Amino acid sequence: MATRITYPDTVEGIYQLLTERLAGVVPDFELRLKAEIAAEINQLKREKNAIILGHNYMEPCLFHSVPDYTGDSLALSRVAAEADADIVIFCGVRFMAETAKILNPKRKVLLPSAKGGCSLAESITAEDVRHLKEQFPGVPVVTYVNTYADVKAESDFCCTSGNAEQVVLKLMELGHDQIIFLPDEYLAGNVARDTGMHIVFPTKDLKRASELDLPENVQLVMVGWKGRCEVHEQFTVEDIENVRKQFPDVVVLAHPECSPEVVDASDYSGSTTGMIKFVENMEKGRYLLLTECSMGDNIASKNPDREMLRLCSIRCPHMGEITLEETRAALLEERYEVDVEPAIAERARLALDRMIQIG
Repeated sequence: MATRITYPDTVEGIYQLLTERLAGVVPDFELRLKAEIAAEINQLKREKNAIILGHNYMEPCLFHSVPDYTGDSLALSRVAAEADADIVIFCGVRFMAETAKILNPKRKVLLPSAKGGCSLAESITAEDVRHLKEQFPGVPVVTYVNTYADVKAESDFCCTSGNAEQVVLKLMELGHDQIIFLPDEYLAGNVARDTGMHIVFPTKDLKRASELDLPENVQLVMVGWKGRCEVHEQFTVEDIENVRKQFPDVVVLAHPECSPEVVDASDYSGSTTGMIKFVENMEKGRYLLLTECSMGDNIASKNPDREMLRLCSIRCPHMGEITLEETRAALLEERYEVDVEPAIAERARLALDRMIQIG
């Protein structure tokens, strides 16, 4: 279980905390304004018996002032499952809030955004999954947590970027030589390479698994999907080569939603939590993060003795919708409540529980 975070009670106390962590990153006048909003949010939390879950991609002033828990999808899923507050506010995107509701259906779950979309979640539908299952009967479906509830309901396992390889290896141990892995093309490619599977991307009109054009002697097959993260797909090997020319000693960290070529050219690849731990444990020096740029600011603020190169920084437009102002409005008005149809939630819960159990 993640450790609960506590904050100063006063505006001045929160301002001092933000200044310690974000001076030089966020202008002073903005820190003062954000401290006032954060203090109001923290008071509302106490009044309404609410908790706030903050994903690692949240903008820095929010990330460092109001979440009771911060982390990646897996860590926050565990917190959501055990939360006993009346209201859970998920500062992330819609699929994350849906996951919280599925794991803890008695709680009111609020999303500080009217949409909170995600390019990966929107790249596949439940109908797509059903069609794949018809093409590959009996083949287990592993679905990335970055998907909507109805897609999870069609799946056997969910996974995060942190435990995707573990989930696939578990299924291989159980004797499965074919696995459907959805919907991230690049995450699937990285996991397939690391587990010794041959990956294929069937077209929607494919009728039977026997129609796959496979090389001879291929024993292990992963069936992928052509979904991509609109942030991580933008990083290239050329980005890394250009940075290394300027800073030969840089340590490059890539999220596994980056292409296999980018991951291969990097020094480390891991989930957001894995990347955070890597920076915390590395020797003093320079590092480059190939991931969402707000997370970079959040890591840099906690590791001032290490130099983060501010290159290749790309902001997720959907995570950018979540602000302190929107979080205050969501809590004040209890708006943008996220609900999941019980029949879908019940089926999706099975896949999510398996994800959490594997860890």
